[in-house]
Amino acid sequence: MQLSDFNNIDIKTAGNLPMPMKAALLAIMAAVLLVLGYVFLLSPNLKELKAEKEKEQGLRDEYMAKKIQAMKIKAYEQQVVDIQRTFGTLLKQLPDKSEMDGLLTDINQAGVSQGLSFEGFVPMPEIFAEFYAEKPINIRVLGRYHTLGAFVTEVAKLSRIVTLHNLQIQPAGKDDKAAHKDMLVMEAVAKTYRYMDAEEVAARKAQETKAAKK
Repeated sequence: MQLSDFNNIDIKTAGNLPMPMKAALLAIMAAVLLVLGYVFLLSPNLKELKAEKEKEQGLRDEYMAKKIQAMKIKAYEQQVVDIQRTFGTLLKQLPDKSEMDGLLTDINQAGVSQGLSFEGFVPMPEIFAEFYAEKPINIRVLGRYHTLGAFVTEVAKLSRIVTLHNLQIQPAGKDDKAAHKDMLVMEAVAKTYRYMDAEEVAARKAQETKAAKK
């Protein structure tokens, strides 16, 4: 059987062809059918299968991530409890409105106990935040270097939160009361903070909303 034998094949008489030629034709037809089947049937299905496998892997990854989150949820819940406990502890360090006068007295007493002379102790208007109010106090005290340091230490020891800002220390001038040659003047802004209860917070929000509408 030669390649030229296939040039004159008549489809109508293909049944009378020799067996080797029939086998060759069947093999060629089978190959063509396989190629066509792959191109038109199998290939699209393979692409879809690949896409579904990638989707499945994505879902598996998402499931594992959520499983890990679920395993850690108890740890997260404990962290929330710890944060709330810490927040409550810090909140207790903020005086309410009724305790502010006593706290201002404590700051003043911290200076007097160290032998400082207050030349200025001026509470300023409050600055309001979301749930607390900041109370700045402009202070000017006269004393020696080590007594000024002791005053700062005493303020830091107060049970309530008090912070000192914009500290400026300079030699006392001739106009300062009870001034000696080794006296220093310290000017600073002492800031203390008070807790606002829910009623006061609501009242302030209502006031701000009313002011914004005007």
